[in-house]
Amino acid sequence: MTVRMASVRTEQARSRAHRQGADPNVPVVEFRDVSKVYGGGSVGLDGASMRIGRGEFVFLVGPTGCGKSTCIRLLLKEIEPSKGELLIAGRELNSMPRSRVPYMRRNIGVVFQDYKLLPNRTVYDNVAYSLQVIGETRQEIRRKVPDILRLVGLSTKLHNFPDELSGGEQQRVSIARAFVNHPPLLLADEPTGNLDPETSIGIMQLIYRINRAGTTVVVATHDSQMVDKMRRRVVELREGRIIRDELSGLYRPDESTTEFAVRLRGELGVGDEGHPN
Repeated sequence: MTVRMASVRTEQARSRAHRQGADPNVPVVEFRDVSKVYGGGSVGLDGASMRIGRGEFVFLVGPTGCGKSTCIRLLLKEIEPSKGELLIAGRELNSMPRSRVPYMRRNIGVVFQDYKLLPNRTVYDNVAYSLQVIGETRQEIRRKVPDILRLVGLSTKLHNFPDELSGGEQQRVSIARAFVNHPPLLLADEPTGNLDPETSIGIMQLIYRINRAGTTVVVATHDSQMVDKMRRRVVELREGRIIRDELSGLYRPDESTTEFAVRLRGELGVGDEGHPN
């Protein structure tokens, strides 16, 4: 039911975008010959160009220091490119006034490797906080937070604090917080970096479910084995340059989240410990 509700909201958002004149063919993310050179001459990106369409699921892969996190930070406008153009939904970030950045970020969900949860707040309050800062009403918060916690399988953990949760559960709270407002773009920076293989599959299953609801997903990771089994588009970076951009194997576009998890566990040789489907 919750996934269906998410799908309905996604279609409503698309309908609103259409009425407002948004072009569905405009990429959600576009890098045009983007370079980033940090102080001291360290190169983060070197002439990177790519287009990510609506509803795509894309992995950014490569070794530490290859430019994955630089891409994420540029998209969040935490840093500025040294050269080139960067666009989100057709809007140039280079020329965006700083006053508009908070509004732009409302349309981007972000998941980090280290969760970044507020330790002195409950699961419910951690998720509610992301709605409070954008001015949602109490009524909307009371409706949305339990809904998203059911989606991520934490409906019984509303009153727990982060230190009472496992690493996988903390990451699920982080994903709930990122997706509670159903943003059109979700960025995940090493979302399974601190997790065991079984828990990692559960997290990727959850992110896949979000993608199936219509959200464009970009995941930066060094977990090449997981990426190969996911069979999605892969953009590989090395020393700031894109050296590969291709679909990684064949997959069924209609693969359900349950089928996805079963296939992944089988191909990775991981026992089925059970995760919410």
